[in-house]
Amino acid sequence: MSEADESRLGAGGGPVRPVGESPAGAGPPETVPTGTVPTGTVPAETGPGKQEKHAAKKGSGLRDTLLYMFGGVVAALLIHTFLLQSFYIPSESMQNTLLINDYVVVNKLAYKLGSVERGDIVVFKGWDGEDTIKRVIGVGGDHVKCCDDKRRITVNGTPLDEEGKYLYPGVYPSGRDFDVKVPKGRVWLMGDHRNNSADSRFYLDDGHQGTISEDDIIGRAFLRYWPLNRISFLSRPDTFSVVH
Repeated sequence: MSEADESRLGAGGGPVRPVGESPAGAGPPETVPTGTVPTGTVPAETGPGKQEKHAAKKGSGLRDTLLYMFGGVVAALLIHTFLLQSFYIPSESMQNTLLINDYVVVNKLAYKLGSVERGDIVVFKGWDGEDTIKRVIGVGGDHVKCCDDKRRITVNGTPLDEEGKYLYPGVYPSGRDFDVKVPKGRVWLMGDHRNNSADSRFYLDDGHQGTISEDDIIGRAFLRYWPLNRISFLSRPDTFSVVH
């Protein structure tokens, strides 16, 4: 799962007439006696001094352009490293919230400044070590269980009303039973398309009951920006507001 701008500068100028050349159709240039200056005219600057000024101006412009480019690259690297990162969706596990070929932006500071919350869509280092995207169902201290007599997942005994909110249409909240107490500092994650998501349910025997450390979370996905006709913010559903 993984996402540069270019700028171009141009300059131009009009034609100039060489010093001493007369306009077309005019007579020969006025003859000026050696050592005198005609009234109202200023001698043109010639020689090494003018060339040095031109070279200095050209060098200053090039230097400024390089500094702007360098500053832009540094700013982009800082943003990518500490603030935002783009990710590509390669699978069906988060349908219909996220489709194959969607692109999302992840806030990498979200959990440096706040806590992971139920319902968040997060990108993390997955069970196989690759960047993975899922929805947080339970946080540290939660008791997550499948399922009640209506086939609903419960968190701390409260059933989740997922159908019609984010759950893929026509699928059960889970085809696998589980009963897990999430350790502190870890989270339980599931995809929105439960029939096509290899999530915490599939790693119950990994020594952590399928949970992921909060330290392995890269950030919270908050914006789907591509394709253009699907641009939208990824907000936390109210499904989890009743869980305590």
